[in-house]
Amino acid sequence: MPDRFFKGYDGSVSRAVRAFPAAGLVIAALPGLVLLLIARPETALLSSLVALAVMAVLTGALHEDGLADTADGLGGGRDREHALSIMKDSRSGAYGVAALILSFGLRASALSTIILNDSGFAALALLAAAVVSRGAMVAHWHALPAARVNGVAAGAGSPEESARNVALLTAVVLALLLLVPCFGLPRTVFSLIVVGIAAVGFTRWARKKISGHTGDTIGATQQISEIVMLATLALTL
Repeated sequence: MPDRFFKGYDGSVSRAVRAFPAAGLVIAALPGLVLLLIARPETALLSSLVALAVMAVLTGALHEDGLADTADGLGGGRDREHALSIMKDSRSGAYGVAALILSFGLRASALSTIILNDSGFAALALLAAAVVSRGAMVAHWHALPAARVNGVAAGAGSPEESARNVALLTAVVLALLLLVPCFGLPRTVFSLIVVGIAAVGFTRWARKKISGHTGDTIGATQQISEIVMLATLALTL
């Protein structure tokens, strides 16, 4: 984008975060289409992994990186400062590697289970999970102060309350539109509740361990929420 569009811009995304769920829908559109086109019962797991690989390429594995760093920091950190120093390290440890394996494994397994029911359901579930997880990350971001005063997340600013509310409302409405026709209202609402519980639980853990959020914990919230939504939908079929 030409720099003239950003004259006087301070780098804050405090209002822009309201569009994160919609951005999730755009990001997941191609992986969802790939899944719809190639998914078959006999190749369910392979199709799921291909779709997730496309998603990782599109996002630059940004949130997966956050999950790995968060797992290393919160899992291996002796105290707040030690945890933050680990999270700043670009190298991945055992906690981070295990978290990435579980992330791709759980999401692929959940999508495979849904594909065995209907490949169209799986594509819509992937879209909904991308939307809802990005609403959850905005809520996590808003709920905690920045753990580092000079971190990337701190420089990006904190989401405004109105922007957080718009993001959450957008996420819920889009999830209902995408999921209710195929999964039904009870399953859809239940999955949203479980995601909310998981996101709140992780936010409380981050508050206890490092007294705030970082870019890594924001990304980890997205991954955790996506895993939980897909797993819940698969388990309730």
